[in-house]
Amino acid sequence: MQDAFITIFKKVEQFKDKGSFEGWMKRVTVNTVLQKYRKQRVFDIVREDQIKDEVDETIDDEGIPLDFLLKIIQELPDRYRLVFSMYVMDGYSHKEIAEMLEISDGTSKSNLARSRGILKTKIEAFKASQHR
Repeated sequence: MQDAFITIFKKVEQFKDKGSFEGWMKRVTVNTVLQKYRKQRVFDIVREDQIKDEVDETIDDEGIPLDFLLKIIQELPDRYRLVFSMYVMDGYSHKEIAEMLEISDGTSKSNLARSRGILKTKIEAFKASQHR
């Protein structure tokens, strides 16, 4: 986050009043984070044939505290958390994520499915502990 703010401060003169300033800051922040992850090589390369076409990882999060949901999302491995956040929270498509992260569409889909599986397991464990 700090690196993104430094970049924004250094490049604020590049903002051309096209669109919102907040949108420009978001794009700079996303690009800063993506550059960091590309350098760290945190992504698994997955072959397309290893991925189910449709993954049913429906998560019943009703009655789960928001702070718990945010906590378990933050606990995801970096590669899963980044794809999950970009797809679910930011609304990027798998194709867009693949281009930005320099991975395949299949890797994006796989990382999303794995992140949802981890979250589903943790939510089910939380619910089971609440019913005791």
